[in-house]
Amino acid sequence: MTIKAVRTPDERFQNLPGWPYAPHYIEDLKGYEGLRMHYVDEGPRDAKVTFLCIHGEPSWAYLFRKMIPVFTGAGHRAVAVDMFGFGRSDKPVHDDVYTYQFHRNALLAFVERMDLKNVCLVVQDWGGVLGLTLPMEAPARYTRLLVMNTGLPGGEEAPDGFGMWRAFNRANPDLDIAALMKRGTPILSDAEAAAYAAPFPDKSYKGGVRRFPELVMLREKGAAELTPLSKQGLETSIRARKFWSQDWKGESFMAIGMVDPVLGPPAMHFLKQFIKGCPEPMEVAEAGHFVQEWGEPIAKAALEKFGL
Repeated sequence: MTIKAVRTPDERFQNLPGWPYAPHYIEDLKGYEGLRMHYVDEGPRDAKVTFLCIHGEPSWAYLFRKMIPVFTGAGHRAVAVDMFGFGRSDKPVHDDVYTYQFHRNALLAFVERMDLKNVCLVVQDWGGVLGLTLPMEAPARYTRLLVMNTGLPGGEEAPDGFGMWRAFNRANPDLDIAALMKRGTPILSDAEAAAYAAPFPDKSYKGGVRRFPELVMLREKGAAELTPLSKQGLETSIRARKFWSQDWKGESFMAIGMVDPVLGPPAMHFLKQFIKGCPEPMEVAEAGHFVQEWGEPIAKAALEKFGL
């Protein structure tokens, strides 16, 4: 079945601040034929370590522009993928295409297609909700984890901060992404905030943005059970918790944006208990949800911790 999708015009990605990276595309990803997936691929292909960077909502690979040079500057490879519906990847126009497994299976297929090895998984937000479920399917590929403001939800009641975000997103089907990014990350220039909005010329491009909050495996406040949409990933997420707490054999580094109202210190310390051998987190006092905007010192500290 062909999935109807839109493709953001290339000119919207020209002259973005701090973004010199050439685009790379896969146009025949297994199971996603007819859709084009974008990724950035910097540094030597035969590097000892590959840093696989996975964004969340409503961002894209641009989020990692302050971390990529640190990784490649140390001689490593950095791959930053855009999930379908985001960045330079194609965007299905029907919201109901965006399911938990649609996104997760695409990431699994991407890693397989690229044959990534000795991977340091670099995740935040939905990049973690999904990305943290990948290593258990191919544990030999993953040797390190750099985790920032995210979670592995297990059907708990949504905290107030997330409940407010979900309600706000529902009320704004044509979300002003530049304004959202600026509000959550005041250090952004207007041009940088606009770069986050570049993938979305109009409402028809924002199906993924609208859908992600509905897929988080957290109950509405006072609800007895999850909604059908948010149930989709529950079993996988709980299985991933078990993997990280019992079977993970790699090294880990956690950084927390301390002023994130949704996935800040309480959520991250909750997640930390599931990650075997995770050291005390790096606390970034002024960082909000999009902690990669303070990414240079985080990347440097992670490299030092890993001895890379």
